[in-house]
Amino acid sequence: MKTFDYVRATSPEQAAELFAARPGARYLGGGTNLVDLMKLGVERPDVLVDVSRLHLDEVAELPDGSLRVGATVRNSDLAAHPAVRARYPALSQALLAGASGQLRNAATTGGNLLQRTRCPYFQDLSKPCNKRAPGSGCGAREGVHRDHAVLGHSPHCIATHPSDMAVALAALDAQVEVYGTEGARSLPVADFHRLPGAHPERDTELHPGELVTGVLLPAAPAGLPSAYRKARDRASYSFALASVAAVVRVTDGVVDHAGIAFGALAHRPWRARRAEQALLGAAPTAAAFEHALDLELSAAEPLRDNAFKVPLARSLALDVLTRLTAAART
Repeated sequence: MKTFDYVRATSPEQAAELFAARPGARYLGGGTNLVDLMKLGVERPDVLVDVSRLHLDEVAELPDGSLRVGATVRNSDLAAHPAVRARYPALSQALLAGASGQLRNAATTGGNLLQRTRCPYFQDLSKPCNKRAPGSGCGAREGVHRDHAVLGHSPHCIATHPSDMAVALAALDAQVEVYGTEGARSLPVADFHRLPGAHPERDTELHPGELVTGVLLPAAPAGLPSAYRKARDRASYSFALASVAAVVRVTDGVVDHAGIAFGALAHRPWRARRAEQALLGAAPTAAAFEHALDLELSAAEPLRDNAFKVPLARSLALDVLTRLTAAART
């Protein structure tokens, strides 16, 4: 590991200033992804700006019923929070499906959103990877790509985003709050991560030096049906082969709200807009769900070894939607 400097920020404003003053800086939260990449030589920062002690470790219920989650709230604490369990069960389920208990105790909300792909070509300095070294090529495209993208990929990159939490947040219409030298702003979680295009080295829409300060969940009543399901090679401590988060509300026998997002199928959590639009105003039947999912997944472009992801994601989503609307059909 190369040597680096270390500074501890005491406020978001100071963190942004420290970052801007030092080319090659990286923010350090829980470190569960960044430190691993430093050990591999993928990340080689000149300075770490420690943001783990900032006062961003609270989950606050706001007067309008929304929920603000600070960027340094630990994944385990967020999953166990009573308001999250009651009003956003998909988020709690997604967090508990990720990593191990020990890692959830260290990982932060902001860091979870910013974790980088687990593509082995990205993590191996001896292999070509446009995300790690732009212009070097994509080794996975003709190599081992069973776990890689089937939606939204490009000739330059077929990596997937590994977060479970981000998939649930996308389906729940959450917003990411960020702060940089130009001030504060927010953007939807569904638009926070980028598709690879010609610049797969850019994971998100963050401006240089911007710091994630929190996540805002819109108001939701207790008992609003939402859920997260994940398929993986083993029962625990494994990244998804495909996953889905959904929130569905049925009123007077028809769907009047649907939020659906897929994980492990694309470079970002994939918000299923076409499926959602097809479901609005429809009765919550198996035929309606199948039609909507087929519309969404018709855009898939699987590669040589990962076509299985398309029917797998369809089956997961069909099961989740059926379970979420069971009470409305009785």
